[in-house]
Amino acid sequence: MSTFVVVHGGGDVGWSWHLVAAELRARGHEVLTPDLPADDDALTLDDYATAVVEIVGARGDVVVVGHSFGAFTAPLVAERLSAGLLVLMAGMIPAPGEPPERWWEESGYLAAAKVQSALDGGLTGNEDPYVSFYADVPRELADEALRQERAHPSSTAMERPWPLAEWPQVPTRFVVFADDRFFPAAFLRELAQRRLGVVADEIPGGHCAMLSRPVEIAELLSGYVR
Repeated sequence: MSTFVVVHGGGDVGWSWHLVAAELRARGHEVLTPDLPADDDALTLDDYATAVVEIVGARGDVVVVGHSFGAFTAPLVAERLSAGLLVLMAGMIPAPGEPPERWWEESGYLAAAKVQSALDGGLTGNEDPYVSFYADVPRELADEALRQERAHPSSTAMERPWPLAEWPQVPTRFVVFADDRFFPAAFLRELAQRRLGVVADEIPGGHCAMLSRPVEIAELLSGYVR
């Protein structure tokens, strides 16, 4: 069976993936959901990748999963580990040399979110995280996720160019959450095609579907490695 290692998103912790991890383990897989370093403004994307690689160690048959901002770190991890598969879920797909802080405009996100927000009455990009991130998540899980929020990534990681000159030579899949109110599904499908040449898969759920749709996510991930 495979070893899945999850690179969580900005402000997040590995706990957010505990329901998916349980489902994957029930299917016979090993799952690592590390908390990436936080509260240190000097750390870089390479530092985050190093922290994950050290946790994985000598394990083989690795599948790297990156969620949201984790898409900036996950490819670095996948390259270093010669992973068998890289899966980005609602991921901020970086371009070579693109600092994360410039992704919002250069990817086309700002324009796309503005259009979608006008269509849905301000739900997309809403300042209330219960609306934009956790709309379909049980309240107690959303509350706990917010309690665990941390200062990740650092300003240094946001400012420095993405370090890879090209996408790693690792098979890559991209997953869109159909009800995402943070990254509109149509925008992410187009971004995956434009930046990766990948046709995205889609499952129901909002931006934090790992807390609302763990069975569906585990089934999809398991299917990728069958």
